[in-house]
Amino acid sequence: MPDIASIVLLLVLGLFVGTYGTLVGAGGGPLIVPALLLVFHLPPQQAVGTSLTVVFLNALSGTVSYARQKRIDYRTGLRFAIATIPGSIIGAYLSTLFTGRLFSLVFGVLLIVLAGFIVIRPREAELAVEEEVEAALPPWYTRRVITDVMGERYEYAFNEPAGIVLSFFIGFLSSIMGIGGGIIHVPALVYLFSFPPHIATATSHFILAISALVGAGSHLALGHVMPGYALPMAVGVVLGAQLGARLSQRLHGALILRFLSLALVLVGVRLIAGQVVSG
Repeated sequence: MPDIASIVLLLVLGLFVGTYGTLVGAGGGPLIVPALLLVFHLPPQQAVGTSLTVVFLNALSGTVSYARQKRIDYRTGLRFAIATIPGSIIGAYLSTLFTGRLFSLVFGVLLIVLAGFIVIRPREAELAVEEEVEAALPPWYTRRVITDVMGERYEYAFNEPAGIVLSFFIGFLSSIMGIGGGIIHVPALVYLFSFPPHIATATSHFILAISALVGAGSHLALGHVMPGYALPMAVGVVLGAQLGARLSQRLHGALILRFLSLALVLVGVRLIAGQVVSG
């Protein structure tokens, strides 16, 4: 059971993770797991199980807030979330085959390169949305029109079958690498499937709430969740998620993508540093 100082630190960590993670459509697992391992010295299984529980509560709180803003593409989000589940299960079983340092180093570098791409070319996301909507679409494309609570209209079109396949691999990768799928899903939705950034972050959080529930439930059944550590962070992430969703409502899509690029850098550095230190 953590002492008072640790409880306060966990609460603050949860508040930061909830705010930032909800803003960019990610769960915060890449920040929570190292903190539980390095600062609070939890065993790896307990760190991952506790983190996934907190990530689920973060995603659930953020989803409720984004639902009030009417920015979630529920039909697409549900289909993509279902596709991540078998990928996550297969990834968990095959994770021992992908423990090599080179794999983690290359993936970390790719995340940092993706972050640079987002910083240099944020406007292309908006142009891609406009071009997809105006173009004549193949029959397998899906067109969506969403109007949020502020009256802002979002119209976009995307290749849904390709998105389902990609979501399977995102679930596979996130399970192998121990990172939340949201950190990959958001740039994929924006740059590959022409989602407006605000819809991408909200829908990613909805997807994450479903996929994290499956993971958290599994770890809870295995006794990997530490309530004394999870509860203070849970309070922080629930409050932080509400704040992050409110901030998202006030920020331009390009700025949200820049915040996302910083998150990608942090995750990439964490993957690289973990391999360098262990090596």
